[in-house]
Amino acid sequence: MLCAMNRYPDSPARDYARIAGAIEYLRQHAAAQPDLAAAARQAGLSEHHFQRLFTRWAGVSPKRFLQCLTVEDAKRRLAATRNTLDLAAAVGLSGGGRLHDLFVTLEALSPGEALSGGAGIDIRWGLHDTPFGRALLGVTARGICALHFVEHADAGLQQLRESWPQARLTRDPGATAGRARQIFSPLAGARQPLAVLVKGSNFQVQVWRALLALPPGALTTYGDLATAIGRPQAARAVGTAVGANAIAWLIPCHRVIRASGVISGYRWGATRKAAMLLREAALEPAGHAGPVVP
Repeated sequence: MLCAMNRYPDSPARDYARIAGAIEYLRQHAAAQPDLAAAARQAGLSEHHFQRLFTRWAGVSPKRFLQCLTVEDAKRRLAATRNTLDLAAAVGLSGGGRLHDLFVTLEALSPGEALSGGAGIDIRWGLHDTPFGRALLGVTARGICALHFVEHADAGLQQLRESWPQARLTRDPGATAGRARQIFSPLAGARQPLAVLVKGSNFQVQVWRALLALPPGALTTYGDLATAIGRPQAARAVGTAVGANAIAWLIPCHRVIRASGVISGYRWGATRKAAMLLREAALEPAGHAGPVVP
């Protein structure tokens, strides 16, 4: 990570790399509600420098961020989200019912296309700086097909090859840079509709569509997600589908937590998951939460 930090000074990714340890410290000690001095000491920074760095990355102070770490706050948001999912199910998660302005549309490969491993599909990919570290972004003519958080290009490319073994892969950061800015722009007015292309079973696609019903700042559980898609006994299968999501942030699998309110389990690391959830929760009142989804 240090190499990436040196190549990208004063970037959101560099800020995240420096602040990730503080996020994990705050998570582990949330019950004790550590003060600014304790968090700054853990980060090896003065209180002033830590406050400034943290606020630049999160958009809110460490104190506000810490308030969103409590189990009580998580349970409150779980209860509020349950109503959203009930309404989403009532209007039809797979169809034209829209709870919010639609910015993310989902298209699934046909079974034949999926079996072919992406044969005939051109994927242009690039590595980009994001508020949650470096990310590999893959795009096709039909939409974004991959968004992985990675430490190194080789590891990200290997993941892409494993998912799309027969596709034509071309490293072209110029073709993906605009999409990366669009995805992680903090300005709601700058957002434009984004299409995503996924490869999965009918059940997985149903779960991913349900995830798109979760607005920024919302939380849900595997059980509630299973109920929302009409499969209340399939919580474990829902968890597997959530874990198989290959398009981080846009298909917000990070918004699924345990019923106890504990944040754990994420393909790209529990610390990153906490950072995403808490950044959304902390910024929501100001209207600056992450991508708007149906």
